Amino acid sequence: MSEVPELRVLRYFVAVAEELHFGRAAVRLHISQPALSVQIRKLEHSLGAKLFDRTSRHVELTEVGTVLLEEAHKLLVGADRLVDATRDALRGVRGTLVVGFQGNAAAELTPQILKAFQTRYPRVQVEMRSHDFADPYAGLANGSVDIAFVRPPLLMQDWLSIETLFVEPRVLVTSSSSPLAARDQVSVEEVLDEAFVARRAPEYWRDFWLATSSRDGNTPVLGAEVGDVDECFEAILSGRGIAFSQASTQRYYGRPGLAFIPVTGLPHSPLAIAWRNDLGAQTASDFVETARVLAALELVPLAATPQPPAAEAPFAATYQEPSRFCATGQPTYCGTNSAREPR
Repeated sequence: MSEVPELRVLRYFVAVAEELHFGRAAVRLHISQPALSVQIRKLEHSLGAKLFDRTSRHVELTEVGTVLLEEAHKLLVGADRLVDATRDALRGVRGTLVVGFQGNAAAELTPQILKAFQTRYPRVQVEMRSHDFADPYAGLANGSVDIAFVRPPLLMQDWLSIETLFVEPRVLVTSSSSPLAARDQVSVEEVLDEAFVARRAPEYWRDFWLATSSRDGNTPVLGAEVGDVDECFEAILSGRGIAFSQASTQRYYGRPGLAFIPVTGLPHSPLAIAWRNDLGAQTASDFVETARVLAALELVPLAATPQPPAAEAPFAATYQEPSRFCATGQPTYCGTNSAREPR
């Protein structure tokens, strides 16, 4: 039987697997490239399997390496949680709940949810963790967070449960010097020839924010690609393009030089709370219930809490039985039903 690899060596492997470049991985790990190569060869020898296909021009994971990467992520996250739980116990804290998010999270709901949860569960420490556009699951996929505020659409996963908290309009963000800035509203058809700032993200999520489904087959003109909200707005201010965003963005990221214009004929953006259904964490369930109660109060301007659609609607389970809906493993999108205008 092979020996279980040390956590240190697994961290080396994960760095190489994520970078797919030994030099970059070595810099990230603060070790020399030759030393890293030796450690990976030793790991392959101990497991009796080739983890990477290497040539002088590129590195890629083998099928075995892909499996190890997924399991290594779980093990390393578990090890980190073990340390955190031990430290929490020493401080008299019942546990830590890590909440992933992007941008403005759940807008005005966020502080209300956090305050209510901490009042009801004072011994649980809540840690908010920001993620960029590259990870629409906001840390749930690799297990680095317990729960997350996300912006569907998301691809279905066996482990994913999701519930829409509210939907809000999307707006067009331009520089204030653009002729569009003086408009009371615009339609997608009127900006088809404009350069857009794209999100550096999985294609299905990137396309939602480029409104590709509302362009009648017209390919978006791209002026820039960005990793987060701040980069997006800097690109707009520098005249490299325009972008669609949720309406609440204006209240959290508005700054001189930007204009936010209502858009007609564009599906709304849903904000959902998502969690891993394979962990069964009670604190996550308590947080979801707190969010659900507060979302019903409709505290976010211009947003609405969605009503459950008719039973025959293809995505009805998103609202009523999110864990069943998101556990089929089929290549379908979670939350796309939420992107309709509230009645």
